[in-house]
Amino acid sequence: MATLLYKLGRLAFRRRRIVALLWVALLVAAGVGASTASAPPEDDFALPGTEAQKAFDVMEERFPDAAAEGATARMVFKAPNGEKITATDNKAAVKKAADGLKTEQTAAVADPFAPGSGAISEKGDIAYVSVTYKVPTNELEDSTRDGIEDTAQQARDTGLAVETGGDALMVEPEMGSAEIFGIGVAAIVLIITFGSLVAAGLPLITALIGVMIGISSIAALGATLGLSATTSTLAMMIGLAVGIDYALFIASRYRAELIEGREREDAAGRAVGTAGSAVVFAGLTVVIALAGLAIVNIPVLTKMGLAAAGTVVIAVLVAITLVPAALGMVGKRIFGRKVRKANPETGVPTPAPGDKANAGTRWAQFVLRRPVLVLVTAVLGLGVIALPVSSMSLGLPDEGNQPTDTTQRKAYDMLSDAFGPGFNGPLMLVMDTRGSDDPKAAAKEVQETVKGVDGVVSVSPATFNKGGDTATITAIPDAGPSDADTETVVKNIRGEAGSIEKSTGAKLLVSGSTAVAIDFSQVMNDALVPYLSLVVGLAFLLLMLVFRSVLVPLKAALGFLLSVLAALGAVVAVFQWGWLAGAIGVEQTGPIMSMMPIFMVGVIFGLAMDYEVFLVTRMRETYVHGETASEAVTSGFKLGARVVSAAGVIMISVFAGFIGASDAMIKMMGFGLAIAILFDAFVVRMAIVPAVLGLLGDKAWWLPRWLDRMLPNVDVEGEKLRKQLDGPGGYPDTPTMPLQRQHETSGV
Repeated sequence: MATLLYKLGRLAFRRRRIVALLWVALLVAAGVGASTASAPPEDDFALPGTEAQKAFDVMEERFPDAAAEGATARMVFKAPNGEKITATDNKAAVKKAADGLKTEQTAAVADPFAPGSGAISEKGDIAYVSVTYKVPTNELEDSTRDGIEDTAQQARDTGLAVETGGDALMVEPEMGSAEIFGIGVAAIVLIITFGSLVAAGLPLITALIGVMIGISSIAALGATLGLSATTSTLAMMIGLAVGIDYALFIASRYRAELIEGREREDAAGRAVGTAGSAVVFAGLTVVIALAGLAIVNIPVLTKMGLAAAGTVVIAVLVAITLVPAALGMVGKRIFGRKVRKANPETGVPTPAPGDKANAGTRWAQFVLRRPVLVLVTAVLGLGVIALPVSSMSLGLPDEGNQPTDTTQRKAYDMLSDAFGPGFNGPLMLVMDTRGSDDPKAAAKEVQETVKGVDGVVSVSPATFNKGGDTATITAIPDAGPSDADTETVVKNIRGEAGSIEKSTGAKLLVSGSTAVAIDFSQVMNDALVPYLSLVVGLAFLLLMLVFRSVLVPLKAALGFLLSVLAALGAVVAVFQWGWLAGAIGVEQTGPIMSMMPIFMVGVIFGLAMDYEVFLVTRMRETYVHGETASEAVTSGFKLGARVVSAAGVIMISVFAGFIGASDAMIKMMGFGLAIAILFDAFVVRMAIVPAVLGLLGDKAWWLPRWLDRMLPNVDVEGEKLRKQLDGPGGYPDTPTMPLQRQHETSGV
């Protein structure tokens, strides 16, 4: 592989203008496609195989009007203290507001004062108006949304307290200064790392080109492939972070090759052949982790993972083609002005003495002197941070998790106070009575049975479809949607379904938003172990190809598990317990998103392997050229610690920028990913990895001889390439790796 990438790097360097024009043309094409594409569809939130989804499928078939995916809104009115909402003036204000909610996009507006509506509280001071629309949320016109707010304000002017909830008010979340913050910090880090504005700008520009192509492609294919507007969120996060990192690694290696005295074209080829090989395999681990989300069998998650994986593929292609082309364009300016001034002929600094120790060398030597102390301290520290995971509560966010100053949250609280906490999370019971001799009698039996379930406050009469073979019943629990007691109620009702079918012939299914959240959490829990096994297993095999070792990939996987558990512990402490929540703008604590654990496992595993590949391949490279195991660790840190640290800071800053988003889910994702990279890059890879390799010594690179024969040699460290270019010794002044060392590493 290294030889192939070397040739590709040289070709891109020589034909830099053509390569650059091709990428610009691709960017323009993607942009045109995005600008002319139809509006992206709504998220198709489906849970194949779950009871909640089966109920939705029955509803769609037999209650097509009720199952239509139109937006909904609920306007809540509260009379002034001491007054009734049914008083003449208050009732007139509510009716006027209900009339004001009728637009061309409105399907129906319920009358709260109609007999049996149940829309007025027992105290008589609160009423609500339910509105359904003909179109989904993303197709609502701005005038419709503005009309909701104007109507609410007009009702407030009469003296009523008015708040509004429902998905009709949902808009695409504001990302705040996420991208600007991340790019700004990345620029500062790159300037410090390279000491040159031009060199710092190169990874940023190439990464942005890759991300824009990826995001534009998602938008262009949105209507065709069913990719919603939220699909690109993960792609933007991952694409920007890895795009900068991959370009950083290749540009850094290019500079190192120039300092060793290579010609520019040869240096570009060598940089792509060595660092580019690491980029390809690191990218593969990320793609495996993201594409592996398909195993969860949730369409939304699958699309997000595949879209992000596609963006990573683009980032890899940009790194191995556009980056060397850009290196050819910047010429001597890849180094700072001071360096060029001091070396006017070449523009390249004089190589530093080989024994000069930098910060990476000093840190590696410190760890190798005290490997047990460093290892125990790092593991115990991450273990303590991971402790909150044991109390993690999973769920899906609802309006009860909105900030307390939003109208959605105020409406939620008003309804909870007036009708009970469970009113905001009703359970929809769907009865399939095709197998029943007396559907109405079956419906009555279901009502009586559900009423007898502990935790059920009320049960509505059955509503049959036109065919009379399907009915819906609404059950109100006494606890809130995300309360553990509500989950027990759902399980108990489902537990009665068998006896109901046996006695009446009717099938009972429990659905609704609350049941969906419960089923979603269960799907996530059930999929975590298979997903983890698949992703870690495939990546383990991939890393064995890269490192020609069994213990190094094993250590990489265990280190990842430690960092992701610690990151989840931090997420629980902040977003569930509320520790330091105010510092990052978390206004409302609550359950952790059900998808967060599996999402972090997928994303962080791929990114963590980036640092493992970039750092340890440099160690492997020097080890196969004759250095001892300890010397290889030191050399790896001398050559790669600064770049890996810079990459870690960049990725942390990119993810941390999303903490400023208004959407709670994106805020949690940004924080979780940023803290996970902090732990993995600076604790696991910078402390645990050298400590473990120091303790293992030559055994770290052990591979059974039979396995060594089976595995193809992908030559990531560029051994074959260096032999072709520099002669049998690989390095001009370094002896060939002794035959004895080759036998030792293959288990002989």
